[in-house]
Parts: sequence; structure tokens; C-alpha cells
Amino acid sequence: MRGSGGGGMKKDRFIVLRQDGGRPGEVRTEADSALPSRLDAGPEASATPVMTLEVQTLDHRELPDLLQDRTVRAAAPSIPMRLIRPVSRSEADASATGPTWGVQAVRADTSPQNGKGVTVAVLDTGIDPEHPAFEGVTLVRRDFTLADGDADGGVDAQGHGTHCAGTVFGREVAGQRIGVAPGVERALIGRVLGADGSGSSEGIARALAWAVQQGAHVVSMSLGMDFPGLVAELIRRGLPAELATSQALLDYRANLNLFGALAAYARSYGGDATPTLLVAAAGNESRRQQNPDWEVGVAPPAASDGFISVAAVGLGAQKTPDQGLTVAPFSNTGATLSGPGVDVTSARMGGGLVAYSGTSMATPHVAGVAALWFQALIDSGDLTRNTVETALKGSATRTPLIGGVDRLDVGLGLVQAPQ
Repeated sequence: MRGSGGGGMKKDRFIVLRQDGGRPGEVRTEADSALPSRLDAGPEASATPVMTLEVQTLDHRELPDLLQDRTVRAAAPSIPMRLIRPVSRSEADASATGPTWGVQAVRADTSPQNGKGVTVAVLDTGIDPEHPAFEGVTLVRRDFTLADGDADGGVDAQGHGTHCAGTVFGREVAGQRIGVAPGVERALIGRVLGADGSGSSEGIARALAWAVQQGAHVVSMSLGMDFPGLVAELIRRGLPAELATSQALLDYRANLNLFGALAAYARSYGGDATPTLLVAAAGNESRRQQNPDWEVGVAPPAASDGFISVAAVGLGAQKTPDQGLTVAPFSNTGATLSGPGVDVTSARMGGGLVAYSGTSMATPHVAGVAALWFQALIDSGDLTRNTVETALKGSATRTPLIGGVDRLDVGLGLVQAPQ
């Protein structure tokens, strides 16, 4: 069904996830001949299937035959992905001190945990490694953007990733506590989106596998599928608009399945010793400020099975972090949990602080709280594949939210740090 402008079929890059019997070793692609594809079984090798991540060049007529292969767990075309852009940006309050309102709202400021001993991963536009918010953190950086290679080691050229990382584990800056888990000492930074905020599902799949194998307890992703961009690309190839939309929906579904399979791998990789939670932004496409009924559902990869999707809430009329919080008008509906996502102050690329709004800002709050729960359960000896997710979800509360909030808009509620 893919057009080439001349009646033929254009071949695409397909991400193929194999289980047992896949071809181990290294993937060798035009973009990077050294990216690992073997998804190791992990510490519990006897209980965990061997996975292999491949990239093949196929046209869609070859896909049914590929899926007949019993070793293929999932296969999807590499599609455009993009950062979930903040809906607003403002200068941070230079006179503010103490924890930000978001840190207070999730009660991280009163938690005995700080994230020490927990490894977090942020897959985004990279990071500003020179920012004082990250002083003392071992930053393991890798660039997965296909066009840029790994020359700059995942340095942020956009600012989004730096802001998100600051919310997860940033140290105090100018008297403000911006990080939910400022005791984190090791962070994995996967640059999966370029300076223009664009990337591909191939790069994100590779980065996700890398983060899991590097021992990430929590992976934070404030990004989503670029559906309009995919439709536009198919139209440029010669498909009529209706067929382009239909093909894009098929590609959407295939990638949803692929990321669900990767989430299952992430969950099982480390066994009970080091399970991995995947936290992703729900998206900013809703328009409740224009019409209360103009709501959009969670976007992938957050919509995939095995992901914890995050909606955004903001301060209400009382302007206090413990009561009257409201659903952000842009926040997509159907998320698992909620986090502070309006006027969130965090690290600015190049130094200083800046305030952003978006589910991109809510997601690192939830990832940071997850890190605190990991630490609490590790310290108590109660960490298993199920206990950390159960604890995180069980902490959620609607008490600080304004009355009458629709459950679909906030999920289980606002996450809370262990006390």
C-alpha cells in the first residue's frame, strides 16, 4: 500500500523483535554498525527468553511472511517520533526558595528517601552535562539519533531533556529544590530526539533496550508518535490522503505492539532484583480550555501495554500544592497516574532555571517518585517485580485534587512519595 510515486512499493526500515532462535550478535545498519541488538537475558537467564532486536529493510508485502516466523515477537516500521512540546514557557521566579510546588505536591520534600542507589534513565533530547543541577551525578550518555551519530555524547541542543532530567534528579539550584530524587548518583541519558525535537521509533527502541541492559530501575520518556508527520510523509510518497491515514493507523498499531513487547522484556529482564518501570507522557493534544469535550486519548508509546502513562495537573485557585489541584486543559485523557505539569521550574539548558508546562513535565515527577519507592523497597528487602509498581500506583491520591475530577482525566490520582 505504500506509494513510491511510480506505482511501485517503497521499502521501509522495520524493527524486528525476536525471541529465542533470533540471530544473536550485532545489528549492522546503514546508520550505525556498532549498536547492540542482542537483548541479553539478564540476571535470571534461565527464566528469561533471549531477545534480539534487528532492523530489516522490507516492503509491506513481505511483512506477513515475516510474522509467520515463530521467533518474531513483534515487527513494526520505524516511524517518526517527537518530543511532547511544552505548551508554555516562562521565566522562573528568581525570588523563590525551597522545594518547587511539584516536589511539594508529590511530598518528596518530606520523604526519608532521596533516590540514592537507584539508576534512572531519561530518553529525550539529551542533557546539559555542565549544568550545576547535575553536579555529582555520573551521567552515562549515548546518542541514538540516527542522523547525528554519537559524536556529542548526547549533549542537549534543545533544552527539553535537560528540564526533564532536572525534575527527576536535579540538585538544588539558586536555593530551589527542583529534583524529586536528588540523591540519584547514576543516570542514563539517551538522546533519542534531535535539536528539532524529532526522532524515530527505531532509535527509541534501541535506547530503551540499552537502558534496560544498563540497569535502569526507572525509564522516563516525555515523547510520542508524530502521527501527522507520518501521514504527511506517506502523502509525499504518493499515497492519497485517505490511504495515507489508513496506512499510518496500521503503522501506529504495529508500533504500539512493539513497545508493549519491549515493556514486557523490560519488566522481566532483571527479575525481582532489578525490574524496570517505564514511565511516559500521555500527551498535550486535549483542548479543554476551548471545549470541555475536546479530549484526546493517551498517545504511544505511553498507550502501550506495560507503560505507566502520566497526565498533568496544575495549581488551583488556592495556589497551594496540597489542595484544589486541577486537570491541565491540554492533558490527554486515560492516563495511569498524574503528576505536577503546569509552571514547573527546572534546569534550563545553558544554566539557570526555567518554567515549562506539559505532560512532559508531569512525567519526570512520576519517574522521580518511582525512584523513591525503589529505594524504599530495596532498603526494606521487599523489592520484587510487582511490589514497586503496586506501591507507586497505591500511593496515588485524589485528595489534593479539586472535587468532581473525572477519573479518566487523572487516572488513579496524584502520585505520592513514601513517607
